[in-house]
Amino acid sequence: MDDSKRGILCITEEGKKLLATKPASLADSVLMQFPKYQAWRKAVSNAAPLPIPAAVEADEETSPEEAIANGYATLRANLAAELLERIMAKPSGFFEKLVVDLLLAMGYGGSRAEAGTVTKASGDGGIDGVINEDRLGLDAVYVQAKRWAKTVGVEELRSFVGALSAHKAHKGVFISTSTFAKSARDYISQVGQKIVLIDGARLAELMIDYGVGVSTRESYVLKRADEDYFAEG
Repeated sequence: MDDSKRGILCITEEGKKLLATKPASLADSVLMQFPKYQAWRKAVSNAAPLPIPAAVEADEETSPEEAIANGYATLRANLAAELLERIMAKPSGFFEKLVVDLLLAMGYGGSRAEAGTVTKASGDGGIDGVINEDRLGLDAVYVQAKRWAKTVGVEELRSFVGALSAHKAHKGVFISTSTFAKSARDYISQVGQKIVLIDGARLAELMIDYGVGVSTRESYVLKRADEDYFAEG
């Protein structure tokens, strides 16, 4: 498919030729023969190590509710991978805005004017900005945001912790589009400050949960017979 216009996908000549062969499925083993698909999968893989589940095949033992749940999980994982791919394709300024939008959606900062201090250069090296933890500004959370493809290691987190100590701060959030090394996570578990690490996979999940960078296409409500209603009389 060619993403010729936002929200509109156009089938390519390669796609038409493939459909003309009436393939049994459009699994990876079939699509990987195309260079454009290979490049897309490589870009997604480099953006974040989010596994894209294989299509769920219904069987006689799968209930309709389970099939819907499995399908939802697959769509959500695919959407998360797409979000990270799009973030990595944008300039750094877009990522800074995204961080502000997400923190606001999660209830931090109070207003956009107050949240605007996030990702403003502080000259500290280890801190990108500060945001109020609540609307009253009773406490502050220090933020570091990295639009990276490489794994975040111990050195970057040591720098962040050092900057927090210099400000006598006790709370911090380190957001990265990539992943954190195990040694980095182990290091954070041993420091005195309360530091939350948000990797690319978690970032995409939060964007979906709080409606940042996504829109609702369809909404389904599952209903069942009301046992209490039919128990009357």
